[in-house]
Amino acid sequence: MRHVIALDVGGTAIKAALIGPDHELLHEARRPTGREQGPEAVVAGILDFAAELAATGEAAYGEPAAAAGLAVPGIVDAAAGTAVYAANLGWRDVPLRDLLSRRLGGTPVALGHDVRTGGLAEGRLGAGEGADRFLFVALGTGIAGAIGIDGRIEAGAHGCAGEIGHIAVRPGPAGRPCGCGGRGCLETVASAAAVSRAWAEASGSPDADAADCARAVEAGDPRARAVWQEAVDALADGLVIAHTLLDPRTLIIGGGLAEAGDTLFVPLRAAVADRMTFQRLPRIIPAALGDAAGCLGAGLLAWDLLTTHLTEVSA
Repeated sequence: MRHVIALDVGGTAIKAALIGPDHELLHEARRPTGREQGPEAVVAGILDFAAELAATGEAAYGEPAAAAGLAVPGIVDAAAGTAVYAANLGWRDVPLRDLLSRRLGGTPVALGHDVRTGGLAEGRLGAGEGADRFLFVALGTGIAGAIGIDGRIEAGAHGCAGEIGHIAVRPGPAGRPCGCGGRGCLETVASAAAVSRAWAEASGSPDADAADCARAVEAGDPRARAVWQEAVDALADGLVIAHTLLDPRTLIIGGGLAEAGDTLFVPLRAAVADRMTFQRLPRIIPAALGDAAGCLGAGLLAWDLLTTHLTEVSA
């Protein structure tokens, strides 16, 4: 069976799959990223994992993988095939596409940004299927976005399109410092990490996290409601700014914080609606693919690469 290799590299785990031509997950695996061992070890682990997947696929399906797709965090130059920078993995200017292609014996490889790759999957196969214009926003440790236009994801002139987490929604000296160097960025207030931090402080429990805060909101705890509403208000501010600039038909919200379901979506939809003036209110819906989005998106990158190659050859 014809298949591709897909890898989704995160800060703590690498998720991987063999994916068939109808986007079915033929084989899935995961292992720790191993970032505590340093960037060189992380790269070596990715290459080793991919080689193991290649061997698994060839043994199971009688032919080598047709292509591979790799999604990584941080700043990515997809055209050059370079992982430019990732703070949580410690690497800089790693030619991952070429390294992986060589390790796989010349197999063509596509490299992409993790959130944009997840957004690609949500747009084509998940919650945004059929939407011509959408914005996918992942609420995790940080916040990032993907701008979907007619089945593709807009990377921007420098590979940084969709970085909604660094819109300054609480600017000025009172804004919390952000890892990007700014203050009051959306992810300092509305990410899962920000909610965890705020709820740990408000509850007096240093181990409390965003999921605990959501449960406390559902239980009616006024302290939790205050923390949660602060995050919802900031998120609504950021989404309205993005919506005003991009005019998407659909806003797809994913990531760990979205797992709170109606506890997030009911007040968020209301807060966005309250802030609208001339704009058309978009649909605000949860992501549908969950943990599989990154691998499915990496698979789409690989299949798209094959389609592009065939088009070029036929031309």
